[in-house]
Amino acid sequence: MAADNSQARRVVMQAYGPPQVLTVHDTAVPQVAPGQVLVRVAAAGVNVVDLYQRAGLYQVPLPFTPGIEASGTVLGVGAGVTDVLPGDRVAWMGQPGTYASHTLVPASRLIAVPAAMSLPDAAAVLIHGMTAHLLATDVFPIDGGAVCLVHSAAGGVGGLLCQLAARRGATVIGTVSGDDKAPAALAAGAHHVINYRREAFAARVRELTGGRGADVVYDAIGRDTFADGLTCLRPGGSFVLYGQVSGAVDPVDPQLLNSHGSLFLTKPSLSHYDRVPEQTRRRAATVFDDVVAGRLRVRVHATVALEDAAAAHAELASRRTLGKILLLP
Repeated sequence: MAADNSQARRVVMQAYGPPQVLTVHDTAVPQVAPGQVLVRVAAAGVNVVDLYQRAGLYQVPLPFTPGIEASGTVLGVGAGVTDVLPGDRVAWMGQPGTYASHTLVPASRLIAVPAAMSLPDAAAVLIHGMTAHLLATDVFPIDGGAVCLVHSAAGGVGGLLCQLAARRGATVIGTVSGDDKAPAALAAGAHHVINYRREAFAARVRELTGGRGADVVYDAIGRDTFADGLTCLRPGGSFVLYGQVSGAVDPVDPQLLNSHGSLFLTKPSLSHYDRVPEQTRRRAATVFDDVVAGRLRVRVHATVALEDAAAAHAELASRRTLGKILLLP
């Protein structure tokens, strides 16, 4: 694209459907309005919610540019913006339209990226890293004596969650959907790895814990693992359901939680814990600091061009990914 930034490109979906509905269009660079910031996108994260929006499972106004997570460099600021300057390196999430070369972002949503951190790493770790940090610190505060079952231990959130849990001294049991993913789960800090597609993971967890059960189950899979996951827990244990890639869980009779040992069940969201921008920035800064210090390792599965957004969606839907997929405009 031209060096004077006179033209922009973005992915647009005119209708709901398969990945092929994602097409790239040339557009004018958007004009910044009061309270907004114009950003040249360096990298945009591809997330499961993007797939749901594209398929129509989550309804969005059409035409629509997907993407809720990115990093980039500030090109211009609107009236009333005093704490952001052109040239600042920033990241953000929760604002649609990141599958683009340029986008407008409310200044209140921006998070500073440390000078020692690459912009692609910032985009790769923002949502996944903050989610993992939330799960390990707020939803179920992991301590050194905890036994954690982490499903999708080689995935984006799961791999980071394994790192955080192991660093806190917990015993981490990870599950994967194929033997080829086991090395990635072990590298992320899992002490034991179970292929849940060929082994009864609940029985294996009981065996590994001497019959006691895990203190917490972190489940991003949903329907396929939920019922057996409840049987993995010790009395009073916590089931943290934070995803549903295999489908939504059926309604739960509260008596089921009682019969399995007075269990706790929650389905958390970052937006309910970090309700104001200052809270979001604090958590993001903690995650970024961990990456810069080498305490948290970012895994990028693939980097692709905007024109390959459809392929990126297909790859994420395949559940073969080991880490984040990034679009590089």
